[in-house]
Amino acid sequence: MRHDDGYKSDDVEDRRQQRAPGGGGLSGGGVSLLVTLFRAFGIPGVVIGAAVLYFGGKFLAPSTGTGPATAADLKAEKPLVEFVSFAFDDAQRSWRDELQAEGTPYRSAKLVLFRDGTQSDCGLGQTAMGPFYCPNDEKVYIDLGFYQELKQRLGAPGDFAQAYVIAHELGHHVQHLLGDDQRVQKASRDEQSGDTGLSVRLELQADCYAGVWAHTAKGQNLLEAGDIEEALNAASKIGDDTLQQETAGAVRPETFTHGSAAQRRHWLELGFKSGDRKACDTFGARQL
Repeated sequence: MRHDDGYKSDDVEDRRQQRAPGGGGLSGGGVSLLVTLFRAFGIPGVVIGAAVLYFGGKFLAPSTGTGPATAADLKAEKPLVEFVSFAFDDAQRSWRDELQAEGTPYRSAKLVLFRDGTQSDCGLGQTAMGPFYCPNDEKVYIDLGFYQELKQRLGAPGDFAQAYVIAHELGHHVQHLLGDDQRVQKASRDEQSGDTGLSVRLELQADCYAGVWAHTAKGQNLLEAGDIEEALNAASKIGDDTLQQETAGAVRPETFTHGSAAQRRHWLELGFKSGDRKACDTFGARQL
């Protein structure tokens, strides 16, 4: 993906040099929160997009802390910070323009960079949770180390795979502004859960919204050869069935939280091809 070198964003909050609450690593409270998220199917009002790396009672991400970022770490990660800042701002500009054109006020989200763990208005966020969006403070949280997991352990390399992750979480912000997450939260547990439940539909819509932004980025001549394939591959690699098979050796659709690999790929591609938010009606779709 083409982007401006040296890019800086006013909407990025850098906490990488702050020590994680509780001393870093995966604390008992962190495990408790993750289990709660897993059992609650990632419903909004807690966090959205979390528990991506937690299936079958196992963590794909390391559970040991790396400590606050050093000066050397900051220097090494500088190009990545510039890239995610650019992708975040470009996606946010795109959604601001679209929603305001529809008459919907837009409030800017923030992107929080952290190491090991950090406090959010949804509770303690930690690396093993993967990237997530907290509707209570309207912020996207990510430990940039997740991208190494995405590339090396999940087999999804590429800068546009990284951009897709950011765009998916920002898609949750758009849902929050439109009230979709609140409607899901108010539904019964039976309505929320399962492979066709409202929680999965919410996640698949966020994938579709990421595709809509990718369509806009293509129109701005920001995409390079292979970019959309990187994003589609990433969507497949973090499908519930793919992760469950890898970590637990079995697939349990009744516990899906984000959708299968095929579903995630389908809705991302649909958003990209259509470029139309209205095509992302996962809640009205009979087939996902």
